Amino acid sequence: MDGSRRKRQRRRPRPPSPQAEPSPTELTALGQREVSVAERPFKKTCHSSVSTSSTMCEPHVWPGLMDSMLHQIIALLSSFQDLLAFSGTCRSWRAALSSFPSIYTFTFPPLHLKPDIPNSHPHCSSFRYTLLYKCRWQLGDPSKRTLSLRCSAPQNTPNRMRYLGCSYGYLIFSYYENCLLVDMYTGAKVKPPKLQSAGNKETYYGILTAPLNLPISHLLLCSRSSIFYWQVGTNSWSEHPFGGERILQIVLFKGEFFAMDFHHRLHTMRFAPQLSMQEVGVVWGEEMFVGVHFKPWLVISGDMLLMLDLSVGIHHSYGFPGTFQVFRLDFSAQTAKLMKMEKLENSALFVSLDRRNPTFSCTNPERWGGKSNCIYVAKPSEDSDEPWTAVELGQPIPGATHCVPYSHPLLRTEGHCSQLEYLWVLPSFINGVDQ
Repeated sequence: MDGSRRKRQRRRPRPPSPQAEPSPTELTALGQREVSVAERPFKKTCHSSVSTSSTMCEPHVWPGLMDSMLHQIIALLSSFQDLLAFSGTCRSWRAALSSFPSIYTFTFPPLHLKPDIPNSHPHCSSFRYTLLYKCRWQLGDPSKRTLSLRCSAPQNTPNRMRYLGCSYGYLIFSYYENCLLVDMYTGAKVKPPKLQSAGNKETYYGILTAPLNLPISHLLLCSRSSIFYWQVGTNSWSEHPFGGERILQIVLFKGEFFAMDFHHRLHTMRFAPQLSMQEVGVVWGEEMFVGVHFKPWLVISGDMLLMLDLSVGIHHSYGFPGTFQVFRLDFSAQTAKLMKMEKLENSALFVSLDRRNPTFSCTNPERWGGKSNCIYVAKPSEDSDEPWTAVELGQPIPGATHCVPYSHPLLRTEGHCSQLEYLWVLPSFINGVDQ
């Protein structure tokens, strides 16, 4: 609770780990090094259990500061490196990070994940399997452009796995009855029980309902005919028949799950006492009926649920410009309404072409060298050396003004990519690991 002093908790015993995890000093450096992902028991969520020197937890570090004051400090951090330094100070400061009101109010950008997958064809309409032992990626920090971390996937995994999405810092893969979660930052690997069902070959989307270390956390796998539900720590799955349209994206907003399907319909999802979905009535503005529209994104920005729309129209000077529009979902009436936002004010949004990947927003991006009123797409532009694409709201996408529709890289996507693609991520420890 904000304003209350956090009591010192007795440290619980942990299962032994077959391999030592990186120390905070190593992780803070984010040097150009290769990190091989190692297998760890799923209960081993030790990234935040960093080894700090004894002097760091002396009384002069003020480990007894109130959470409300620590949250004010967190709100002033301007880079991921600052966050690592904060979380490595002592256990009570790390616990305050996990109770920070919302990860979407950070003033620094998420990390940028650049995949290195041989023979990747991300725009194919059919799903493809990834040779996971060849899967590598690089994490970059937009606020510290000269620093990066190189990682590789587990070696002792099935030869081929299908990418299902990213959630709470974990990359989710499946291969028939096998499922694998890989922490994209620490290297922890989680192996849920085998999925015994005839429909598991059709799974196309995976998402965690809460941080992996919390007892309420569940893993959802969506297929064309069922939604599979695994409570983390148990030995079996639950299967719920599902005859609706394919789910494009799921987000958690103010304690409620919202799902967007491939026909752009919005639904609420509930899991107790059983899985249920209910369509939310939405009044669409006339802007949504002009031009060619692509699959939208749901983005949480503070206390707002936004819908980010990408469309292509015809302009007498620009040819076929692709532009972004942002709408705020107004739930004040029985039927929700999309309210167009002309500006993002002092905020920036972060999205990737694969709608299964997380979306983010941050305030005051100028503090780390970014720009307000911009959408940062994780995929780079072919005519730029930047590792991502920055587009100002309402302005044409760079390099797309004289393109034939669908020819620009940002316009060649059907909502779900066939393999691991460029994306924005925040490590799992930010979401409350090691409380």
